[in-house]
Amino acid sequence: MKRILLPTDFSDTARNAINYALALFAEEACTFYVLHTYTPPIYRIDYVLGGPAFSAVPDAEVNRSLDGLEKTISEMKGISKNPDHRFEVISAFNILSHEINDISESKKIDLVVMGTKGATGAKEVFIGSNTVYVLRKATAPVLVIPSNTVFSPIKKILFPTDYQSEYKESEFQKILGLADRFEAAITVLHVKETLELAKEQIKHKEHLSHLLRNYEHEFVELQQDLMPYAVLTYLENESFGLLAMMNKKHNLLERILDRQNVDQLGYHIKIPFLVVRDTARVSKAEAASA
Repeated sequence: MKRILLPTDFSDTARNAINYALALFAEEACTFYVLHTYTPPIYRIDYVLGGPAFSAVPDAEVNRSLDGLEKTISEMKGISKNPDHRFEVISAFNILSHEINDISESKKIDLVVMGTKGATGAKEVFIGSNTVYVLRKATAPVLVIPSNTVFSPIKKILFPTDYQSEYKESEFQKILGLADRFEAAITVLHVKETLELAKEQIKHKEHLSHLLRNYEHEFVELQQDLMPYAVLTYLENESFGLLAMMNKKHNLLERILDRQNVDQLGYHIKIPFLVVRDTARVSKAEAASA
């Protein structure tokens, strides 16, 4: 049974992401953990000592959280047609990214699915600041669903890489699992910022090719633009159902999430975006540049 964590702030964007997750796992046995985090307007000493469970004074935020979660679960049960779907609520006095990691560890979460409003203008970051922070810190895979995105089977996956990691098969399988589900083709995109790949990069590319051996895939090399603009421009000009990336400190994801880069490009995400933690060893080239 899969364990899916669904953070919500009870907005339309969060509700849309929950509906996407229900459709994505419509045929699978799942436990959906619906999470709402909050902080009280005044940090009382009883909260500092142990949160609302230790508080003798009613708090409007606690009631709002519990009422919102109850309503959300009721809506989910009305949508789901799968008897093997189970639902649990978690109301937490905590920072969202911290709570997500705590729950991911304690509940052995397979996937976090959360919504984002995206940018509305050229000077706004392409996904919300909360989402960016979660993507950078999450230990579990995170699937980001832009506002108004309606679920449809994923047929093409874009996977940008700088070939600086020899991905662990167990971690890369999180991406391959979605490819399996929809028999999706994977495009591996590399932006050449040097004339030739280093020996370590060539080795990592061969390893990636081995991981993809049973999947329809292609390798694409771009030279006409610099990172991260090349990836984002390529994504705008081609038709993909999912952008998937591996996340390691100082890697490609950080360059795409960088506020200055995104502001200049004026890009906002329009398709689901999967980020998987990369704990593979760091290549010599990457370590030297960190």
